[in-house]
Amino acid sequence: MQSKDTDDNRSFVSNARRAQIVEAAIETVADVGYANASLARIAVRLGISKGVISYHFSGKDDLIAEIVRQVLQRARAYMQPRIEAQTTGPEILRAYIESNLEFMRDNPNQLSAVVEIVRATIAGAKSPFTGNRDGAVHILAELLARFQAAGDFRADFDPNAMAIAIRAVIDAAPGRLADPAFDIDRYAREAVTVFHRGTCVTGA
Repeated sequence: MQSKDTDDNRSFVSNARRAQIVEAAIETVADVGYANASLARIAVRLGISKGVISYHFSGKDDLIAEIVRQVLQRARAYMQPRIEAQTTGPEILRAYIESNLEFMRDNPNQLSAVVEIVRATIAGAKSPFTGNRDGAVHILAELLARFQAAGDFRADFDPNAMAIAIRAVIDAAPGRLADPAFDIDRYAREAVTVFHRGTCVTGA
């Protein structure tokens, strides 16, 4: 009978190997694109056999889904504390925009990989994205409406339309990260200024 310590050690080793595979897959997709990121190419990057990847993931679709899940999880962990540290509507909106764009700036490979996956999905590949595609817009619209009702924001804009516009500006950034002329910090400052003027009460 195996000891619990032995089982725990095997689980730790397995999780560590899965994490290595995911990181190598992110780098590979970012480097060569979704179509060229075969399991064999990812295995070569890691210096392992393709069979090792197949032991941990049922196939490329399973691995791609894990990339998306982990990148979204990391993004939430990066942004949430920054957003929740604020108390007023304008401060929260500023932190929301800045933290989204700063995560992209600080994690270019992860964002490049997700952009490649999105492009492949549009072209007909199996989508690894789950849930409501407009979930982020819905959550942001509810947040805007709540602070609108509290008087932190102007009452004369439509929260849903504003949320769509904010998300559109944020979601346009990943596709430009490879452009050396694109300054994401300046982009973030301009986005904050535009949406502050578009949502805040005059004089705020």
